[in-house]
Amino acid sequence: MAVVAAGRLGRASSRVADFLRDHASLLRKLQWGIVALYAFLLIVPAAMPLPDNTASVFNNLTIVAQFAFWGIWWPFVLVSMPVMGRAWCGLFCPEGMLTEWASERGQGHAIPRWMRWGGWPFVAFALTTIYGQMVSVYQYPLAVLAVLGGSTVAAMIVGWRYGRSKRVWCKYLCPVNGVFNLLAKLAPWHFKVDEQAWRHPVIRIEPINCAPLVPLRQMKTAGDCHMCGRCSGYRGALTLGPRSPEHEVVETSEGDVWQTVLMVFGMMGIAMGAFLWTSSPWFVTMKQWLATWLIERDITWPLLDNAPWFILTHYPEVNDSFSWLDGACLLIFVAATTAVIGGVLYLALWLADRILPALAPRTWIGGAGLHKLAQPLIPTAGIGVFLGLTATTITLLKHEGMTAHWANPVRFTLLTLAIAWTLRLAWRVMGQRQGAGVGRRLAAWLVFAAGLAPFCMAWVLLFLVW
Repeated sequence: MAVVAAGRLGRASSRVADFLRDHASLLRKLQWGIVALYAFLLIVPAAMPLPDNTASVFNNLTIVAQFAFWGIWWPFVLVSMPVMGRAWCGLFCPEGMLTEWASERGQGHAIPRWMRWGGWPFVAFALTTIYGQMVSVYQYPLAVLAVLGGSTVAAMIVGWRYGRSKRVWCKYLCPVNGVFNLLAKLAPWHFKVDEQAWRHPVIRIEPINCAPLVPLRQMKTAGDCHMCGRCSGYRGALTLGPRSPEHEVVETSEGDVWQTVLMVFGMMGIAMGAFLWTSSPWFVTMKQWLATWLIERDITWPLLDNAPWFILTHYPEVNDSFSWLDGACLLIFVAATTAVIGGVLYLALWLADRILPALAPRTWIGGAGLHKLAQPLIPTAGIGVFLGLTATTITLLKHEGMTAHWANPVRFTLLTLAIAWTLRLAWRVMGQRQGAGVGRRLAAWLVFAAGLAPFCMAWVLLFLVW
């Protein structure tokens, strides 16, 4: 029965992919509609006065846009990645659509070597996350215009300059490309490549434009694929079908240093600091101590709140402006949080890798074995970003008069399930090491689990203590 059900599911998913391939023009019209809505919610609220305390999602466009972007869009786009793969990127994303459109009409220059650097996903995520906090992107439409609008303009410029009908921005520079790549590895769907069918001679090969620049014949990960369906049935070798959500993490994905850095120090470090600082009494204590120290030495310029809104939050009309000291304390707090959570977790990965038999030659900072051990962190890293973003969702719902007594039980249930999945994946990945007996495997697994303690404690502090 299971085999029959899997066969039916495979045929159904293949038909969906064929539909996407055969209705590309319809999808393009849908994408233009999304672009129009995106531009409207991005630009119009930025030109309107700031809402007052009586403003509601039912009577104020700025609140509607805020709820759309931060209450619904970003949290649930994240959820879509492990559920449907990167279908959002291929079918709905306005930036992806616009950068490809610009590339179709652009200069078509070769992609420069500097753009191919593997660290851009982490750098772009880190800079966007920190800058968003400094300008209060969750609260003010001008900040949204600067962060999201700036990203969109950059995507179009890159598309116009480089590539030929390709999504060069999405491949290399998009701030969430690395996050989406990781989460899509858990998707229960993927385009499977039949190597034997690929080798068969074909009388006429139809050209395929793989916009995200995926090498189709060597495609073994769902992380890069945008699920647009253009390659469905290509050479009779590419078909969309179901798979185990654990298959890629355990069997095929090896990871690399930048994926590890993005998860450990980005999604679980920098993002955690960004979510914590507004509620932390430690942040307040640090700021007060530094302010006292500066005043005692007659150094007052850091206490001024004269930075423009695009550098630090500056909205005196609603009594919300950051001083230079606020900005510095924010950076210090995020850096310290990243060092504690990311440092402990990386040390745990390092020790666990040392306990297990070597997978490949090691260096003093780690190696292929460590990066493979980091792949099971994907569920926990993903749920952490989701919980942080939905904190804004809960705040907006409370503002509309809804009770949220259910929020913490749901949050900790999701966090517990994600950590349990991470620990299960880690146990399976460790079992791939040849020569790893039960004792060494258990010791490495316990060290791995201990490394998650600061991350878990941070959520307890945020939702229960502070």
